[in-house]
Amino acid sequence: MDILTRIVARKREEIEEARHREPLERLRETATHRHDHRPFYDALKQPGPRGANIIAEIKRASPSKGPLRIDLDPADLARAYAAGGAAALSVLTDRDFFQGSPEDLMAARHAVLLPVLRKDFLISDYQIYESGAMGADAVLLICRILSRPQLTDLLALSRSLGMDALVEIHTMEDLEMAQTCGARLIGINNRNLATFETDIRTAMVMAQRLSAGQIPVAASGIAGIEDVEANLAQGVFNFLIGENLVRSDNPSTRLASLLPLPPGP
Repeated sequence: MDILTRIVARKREEIEEARHREPLERLRETATHRHDHRPFYDALKQPGPRGANIIAEIKRASPSKGPLRIDLDPADLARAYAAGGAAALSVLTDRDFFQGSPEDLMAARHAVLLPVLRKDFLISDYQIYESGAMGADAVLLICRILSRPQLTDLLALSRSLGMDALVEIHTMEDLEMAQTCGARLIGINNRNLATFETDIRTAMVMAQRLSAGQIPVAASGIAGIEDVEANLAQGVFNFLIGENLVRSDNPSTRLASLLPLPPGP
């Protein structure tokens, strides 16, 4: 059983456990009556002042790399990312495999004014209502773990609750599914979630296949400004960056170094 299959199996258990603690009706009530949404899509639809946008990720650990920064303070890290020029935040909320939590998302969002993506393995409407209730401005929907009807339904539900969705793809089959379901923000994962092997060329190649109106976000493996510039040359100006920033002694300065230099006079 590969790691993704194990994660999804655990998610199904988590959802059933959560339903007993927090009834769906209560989550729906909270998520439906929110009035504090921040525009995640709008923050990414055009290049930022320095020609690129970075979604800076708050993540304590990963299944492939183990602990990254278990003792991080999500509020402090969010402020550092904002100071470094982040366009948005991504926060891991999975506990068992990434050591994250909804509390990490809430603390990070409270600390800054940036829109926040809930990054988790979402497979049910319960989790979408849960995301809205915890204050997420956007959710990650991964094609590899969803059927076409599921993706369509979860996209529609997210939008009805005022949240944007970043739809993650890795293959042409994923892309065709995302396009059919009407996804606008396309996260192109350079990492194969089955093997966790990473090829930074994936986003640059796949971005050329997007439909008009679809906006690409390159994720995984962005190690330096040269990687950013290579993607920019292929029309990709959004980047989701986690490990590179989380491991840094100065995340703010590190994030700023990954943005192109502003144009001269």
